[in-house]
Amino acid sequence: MAHGIASPKNQIAVWDLPVRLFHWSLVTAIVVAFLSSEEDSVLATWHMTAGWIAAVLIAFRLSWGFIGGKHARFASFVRPGALLPHLRELFKGKAERSVGHNPLGGLAVLALLGGTAAAVWTGVQLTGVGGSEELHETIAYGLLVMIAVHVIGVIVMSVMTRDNLVRAMVTGRKTAAGLPVQQSERPRALAALAGGAVVVMSVLGILRYDKTAFDGVSSEAGEYEQGKAGSTDGDHDND
Repeated sequence: MAHGIASPKNQIAVWDLPVRLFHWSLVTAIVVAFLSSEEDSVLATWHMTAGWIAAVLIAFRLSWGFIGGKHARFASFVRPGALLPHLRELFKGKAERSVGHNPLGGLAVLALLGGTAAAVWTGVQLTGVGGSEELHETIAYGLLVMIAVHVIGVIVMSVMTRDNLVRAMVTGRKTAAGLPVQQSERPRALAALAGGAVVVMSVLGILRYDKTAFDGVSSEAGEYEQGKAGSTDGDHDND
């Protein structure tokens, strides 16, 4: 086609719809979490909700890493033995296109999932006893650094391989030229049902722990208001 735009006929399916929905939903949740992290933010009451949504998304992705499409499975991109050779080629200025995640991209997926999970966990601890705000903030800023490195890596690899990785995560497709013809099969109905069940169970489990988790009402703010009300009642009793 003109202007170098590939037609669907010379593209291959790589990222299934659940992976793409997960990716951009997690991006949104993390952005909201950071924008709402300050107490005076207009989004402050959405901070905990964004964290809980991230927790549901992580639970889904962990399950989808075993039951999802070919390139969504951990087995397709968690390859420790391929990491050093891949890094050597990068340092030589060589970068081969890959159908799914390359070894470094696979490592980034695991790091970002782990960092996000740690940020959520330490955030949840703040609503109980013994939580550390400093630890939560340190992990959150560490996650921000990892995200920045990931974005830079995506840009660099897109330039080196002339493969628009961001567009691929939107459309789910890559230009077939130079890639082995191995279409990512559509997720089976049973896998889709299992993934949906994980989401539902995660939401129900979170709601048992925090009934206002998805109401856009910060649990910390709620506890503050309850404590404030209790203090006021105590003052009235002393009168």
